[in-house]
Amino acid sequence: MEDKLNVGITHGDINGISYEIIIKALLDPMVNELFTPVVYGSGKAASYHRKVLGINDFSFNIINPGAAFNHKVPNLVNVIEGEPAIELGKSTSEAGAAAVKALEIATNDLLEGTIDVLVTAPFNKSNTQSDTFKYPGHTEYLAERAGVKDYLMLLVSDTLRVGTVTGHLPLKDVAANLSVEKILAKVKVLHKSLQYDFGVRKPKIAVLGLNPHAGDNGLLGSEELNIIKPAVEAANKLGIIAYGPYGADGFFGSGLYKQFDGILAMYHDQGLVPFKTIAFHSGVNFTAGLPFVRTSPDHGTGYDIAGKNEASEESLLAAIYMAIDIYKKRVEYTEINSNPLAFTKLAKER
Repeated sequence: MEDKLNVGITHGDINGISYEIIIKALLDPMVNELFTPVVYGSGKAASYHRKVLGINDFSFNIINPGAAFNHKVPNLVNVIEGEPAIELGKSTSEAGAAAVKALEIATNDLLEGTIDVLVTAPFNKSNTQSDTFKYPGHTEYLAERAGVKDYLMLLVSDTLRVGTVTGHLPLKDVAANLSVEKILAKVKVLHKSLQYDFGVRKPKIAVLGLNPHAGDNGLLGSEELNIIKPAVEAANKLGIIAYGPYGADGFFGSGLYKQFDGILAMYHDQGLVPFKTIAFHSGVNFTAGLPFVRTSPDHGTGYDIAGKNEASEESLLAAIYMAIDIYKKRVEYTEINSNPLAFTKLAKER
């Protein structure tokens, strides 16, 4: 079926659980009815993991970069020459280089339109570093490749969407990296994404404070009064429905988060700890603000369980289906906004 989306999937760290969750996700024959899987990786690595896991009833259509896809079976674009050295559960420079190579070629295909969306399996942020790759994660690399300055790491589940103002940054540097302009920019990206990517017409956004109890009116810190609150007020002047700053503990503990379409945290763990507590297995990492769709599972390389057949493919499948859904939501949004009659027709259909 030519109308199926080509879903690119990078193989991540070859010493972790990436191949396990990829193979498990693609085992269901119904998958190929819904989309065309295109894994960027190593045929040798895939075969190694398949044998370790004892999965005999699965195989890839292995092709070279640039070759046509087979839309009836899972494809694997072989981007690694030879047989990579696999050391399950270990962080190695070879695994890092293999992860980067897959990401680079998949991104090239994404930018050229060969694949429609990209799902990235987890890699190790330390072993991928080199003279040519100095990014703290997938998000920053893809934003640079897309030429985008304002973007947002957004963790998404069925009940929760949490973005962060600062990303992979030491905690001691967070306060110095906050400003009214930066927070406002992130709020604007989140607002646009909620409309464009998730079909929320009038999003309600909650903005968290930085300090305990959101600073307690200046007693526990001044960032809320001097930076965060002015950013929220500036967002409201632009017509964005934003509230805050909220103390993070009470906000999540009381269930107040359920009343909002999106939440903006000030730093990584402030947003990701409650998110992963609530939606660890079904959560998806989505990069908002990019001209293309990129998602990933919300977990890491899983070195501790690599090769043990214990990894769950649930988050990867959620990432795949969310990527497809966001792609379709963008098409729908574009059609509605370019043709007002399309909105009337859509409303009647619903």
